Order: sequence, then structure tokens, then C-alpha cells
Amino acid sequence: MAYDLITMGRIGVDLYPLQTGVPLPQVTSFGKFLGGSATNVAVATARLGRRTAVITRTGDDPFGTYLHEALKDFGVDDRWVTPVPGLPTPVTFCEVFPPDDFPLYFYRLPKAPDLEIDAHELDLDAIRDARVFWVTGTGLSEEPSRTATLAALAHRAKSGATVFDLDWRPMFWNDPDEARPFYEEALRHTTVAVGNLDEVEVATGVREPHAAARALLDAGVELAVVKQGPKGVLAVNREGASAEVPPLPVTVLNGLGAGDAFGGSLVHGLLAGWDLEKTMRHANAAGAIVASRLECSSAMPTPGEIEAAVTAGAVK
Repeated sequence: MAYDLITMGRIGVDLYPLQTGVPLPQVTSFGKFLGGSATNVAVATARLGRRTAVITRTGDDPFGTYLHEALKDFGVDDRWVTPVPGLPTPVTFCEVFPPDDFPLYFYRLPKAPDLEIDAHELDLDAIRDARVFWVTGTGLSEEPSRTATLAALAHRAKSGATVFDLDWRPMFWNDPDEARPFYEEALRHTTVAVGNLDEVEVATGVREPHAAARALLDAGVELAVVKQGPKGVLAVNREGASAEVPPLPVTVLNGLGAGDAFGGSLVHGLLAGWDLEKTMRHANAAGAIVASRLECSSAMPTPGEIEAAVTAGAVK
């Protein structure tokens, strides 16, 4: 049976401070969580009742074992999560300064195993058959992951919904000009592009939301989703339909992971055949719920929690 969603990209261990408003040098205790944006999207979508899997790689170490155990606990198929001998499983630390300052510190040296995904090891038939396939910009930052990502997209040939999470992380690239040609190539193979204002600017050279959405459509996608932070989200499709939805009021504890919850709910809406307005309202609500919680993967909301937030018009 085909998967509802297969994602491809980052995985790692998130170590988040259990004290808020405390600089990292003074933090005394941390919580350990499954992390990585592509992996979190698979978790978020599984929480909504969908059959999901992730293509990624870990170190051959205890943290890698932990990630396999966590994926199984979340109901995400880990059959395509493989170890890379000699490379450590990535660890990410953050600082938590609500409402809008959450510095991230990535430990992905000498190289992250998830950038060692090889095109020759992909199950291309499963990728083609999945109802939704999700890739990220980070997967384009180094070889062999770059070639693997583009090969998967080319083989899928826009069957079903193919989502490109622009996922711009400047620490993984020398500069935006280096990234743009690979982003353009990925966009030619995808049906949905998702990104915030910084990310759409890297992909298209345009920052104004409506112009950026048009540029993404011109690049080949059928649906452009532009996240505008405090101004909410804009979605425009090739048929001319659009939705601009404000964010839900929420007391933010940790904004990290909100975008992945948004992504999981977006996938759920695409699979359900919802209209743009409903899809964006539910995705916004999912992101707001996770922003109100400390962790990412284990904070992903259930359908009932999202529905309650949409009905209330706020995260209680």
C-alpha cells in the first residue's frame, strides 16, 4: 500500500533547555527530542492519522538508535533510515527567549549523515507512488544528497503532490546565489512550494509576498505558500484561487517546530482535498499550538486539538 507521505531530509537530536529566558552557558538541564524538519513533518502528519515514512540517515551510534525508537513510537516508518559509519548523529541546541528569539546551534560536523543519502539507494518506486512526497532545501546543500534529491524529484515527475520546503538555512551554504540554481531545478519538479519571506527571496529573488507567490508559480509549481510571520500566510494556486489567513493568537513558548506542524497539517489538507482557506486555517492553528509548547516532535497536535483552536480562534 502506498504511503500518504514520504519525506526526505534532516534528522537529529534536539536538546532543548528546560529553562526559558536563560542563556545557553547558564542552562543546567535539557530535554532530548527527535528533530530535523523533514522528520518532524512526517511525525506531524502521522499524528493526524496518515501513513508516513522518512528517508534519511543517522550516525551508527546510540543517538541513532534513539531516533529509530522515537520514529517507531510516533508511528513513522523508519525502513529508509540507515546508519553512516564514522559520522555522528547530529545534535541541535537552542536557546529559548519567548516570544520571538530562539537561536539554533547545529552540530553537524564533520558532515551530517543525512547529507549522505545516495541516489542509488533510493526506493524510487515508493517515492513515485506516495500520495505526497516532501523534500527540503537543506537536502540540496551538499552531495550526494543534492543529486539524490533531484533524482527523486525527476523520477516522481510531479505524480501526486510533490512539496518543496524551501528550508533556507544560511549556515549550510556559502551564499544565496550558490543555492538559487538548485532551488530553481527543484521547483521545476514540484507542485507545491512552501517558505517564509527569507526563503522565497532565496528561491526567486523576490520578497514581496504576492510577487514571490507569482514567481514560484512561474517557476513551475501549482501552489505557492508564503509564510509571512505576524501577518499570517498567503496561498495562491495556478487556477487563480488565493487565501490570506491571519495567525491565531497564542502565547509563544518556543517557536521552533511551528513550521513543521504547519507542514504536517498542510499535507493533511492536501490529502483531504480541502480548499485553500480551510487548509491554511488548520495549518496556522497547528503551528500556533506547537509554538505554545517547548518541544517540537512530541508537541505535534492531534486533529481534535487543531479543530478546537480553529473553532476558538486562538490557542488556549
